[in-house]
Amino acid sequence: MVATSNGGFNMSRQPIHQRSDLYSRITDKIIAELEQGVRPWMQPWTTANATDRITRPLRHNGEPYSGINVLLLWSEAIARGFTSPTWMTFRQALEFGAAVRKGETGTTVVFASSFIRTETSDGGQEIEHDIPFLKAYTVFNADQITGLDQRFRRITTTDEPITRIAHADRFFANTGALIRHGGSSAYYVPSRDHIQMPAFDAFRDAASYVAILSHELTHWTAAPHRLNRDLSRYAKDNSERAREELIAELGSSFLCADLGIVPELEPRPDHARYLASWLQVLANDKRAIFVAAGHAQRAVTYLHHLQPEDTDLNDNDEGEAA
Repeated sequence: MVATSNGGFNMSRQPIHQRSDLYSRITDKIIAELEQGVRPWMQPWTTANATDRITRPLRHNGEPYSGINVLLLWSEAIARGFTSPTWMTFRQALEFGAAVRKGETGTTVVFASSFIRTETSDGGQEIEHDIPFLKAYTVFNADQITGLDQRFRRITTTDEPITRIAHADRFFANTGALIRHGGSSAYYVPSRDHIQMPAFDAFRDAASYVAILSHELTHWTAAPHRLNRDLSRYAKDNSERAREELIAELGSSFLCADLGIVPELEPRPDHARYLASWLQVLANDKRAIFVAAGHAQRAVTYLHHLQPEDTDLNDNDEGEAA
């Protein structure tokens, strides 16, 4: 929540109907899940594997996916019961001496990039335009592939406490954010640039505290001297509020995954209201979830950049934008 006082892709290399269809197919899938009361960015924490260390989906080389692809692959993994975090293309599987099983169907992910287009102005000057585009391609989960070695298999469980509160606290402290405790609500105050949180003991468990603080820290990154995400219309425009809350929800999910935190699904008191507003935004704008995921990714990347270079996330020592 934010206490008060976008962009998109131009897929110029694809026919217009293909661009629109890509946005629509992905958005419609997420809308269908929201209509069932399910937040797809929270699904991995409701499975039988919830005792495993949650991670972002991984590429064939071990690098994590980001942005909208995290949602797409998390959602698909839960829907189809995949236990491996790793995904790769048909060709990449062959390069590992493996093969996609006959009859397996892949999952659509997207690649965002840009190209330079040069135009000549009326005055005869050449002007370069950086044109972003979006391209879809297909990947398969390691569970769908034979011949891969064990490093691509499911995440192993661990006896260590999943909450790992000490390393999460260090991460939050390293951001330099002013975090105050007291009261019964969690929110970020842009005018005073501080985060207000209920006392730690007020939360059901440590993971819930981390999830809510990650949400508020995502709002915190919006300040003009940070990522400069406009919150000026948050209090007056329900659509803008819904978009910012969606960014904070996704940011919290991404950061919790990076920290290895597994919060249980416990809807906030304002969950139903936000759910309805998200559905309206997504129905009216097929690019909204892409934009929100992009902003969330930038917010989490910014928070990571505030950490000391030797920080190890797996070290286990122990009006208001809401």
